[in-house]
Amino acid sequence: MLSIRNLRAHLVQVDDLDLDAGDCIAVMGPSGSGKSLMLRALADLDPAEGEITLDGHERMSMTGPDWRRQLMYVGPESGWWEDRVGDHFEDPEAVTGVLQRLGFKAEALTWPVSRLSTGERQRLAIARAFDRGPRVLLLDEPTGALDQAATALVEGVIHDFLMDGGIVILATHAKDQAARLGKRLLTMTDGRLSA
Repeated sequence: MLSIRNLRAHLVQVDDLDLDAGDCIAVMGPSGSGKSLMLRALADLDPAEGEITLDGHERMSMTGPDWRRQLMYVGPESGWWEDRVGDHFEDPEAVTGVLQRLGFKAEALTWPVSRLSTGERQRLAIARAFDRGPRVLLLDEPTGALDQAATALVEGVIHDFLMDGGIVILATHAKDQAARLGKRLLTMTDGRLSA
């Protein structure tokens, strides 16, 4: 279970939110309303106050890297710091199944990052998140650069993660995606989250 109490971060306020295993909350709102800031605060990437617990463990009881292995933030534009795709994975062989479900052959791990399209980078960033074995995925417009077929592949992987007991908070502008994946739809307005 993910529990959020009195989260306060730059321009963001979340009073009370609980998610159980298998839950997906879709968060919608206009650009600049605070969706990304909220996800980054939950992942401890930006300063925040309040109480966040995962399965009874408080955020402050873990180091930042340990917390982020459990709550994995995937932004709309991910960072790539090595020249080869496979060098961004801790256990490349373990993610070949996820890669295939996202439309890649295992040889994609040998590709240079410079050859990737924006959509390929987005899908590979999602595969990279699964490499860390997170309990919670914090997805910020995960299909914003994807066509309909690639979007369906990503949503399939997210759906399977939820069926396996994962938790997802999804920031999206796509109402149809929110309806397909979200058990609940919340709205972010001027940094405040509401039903």
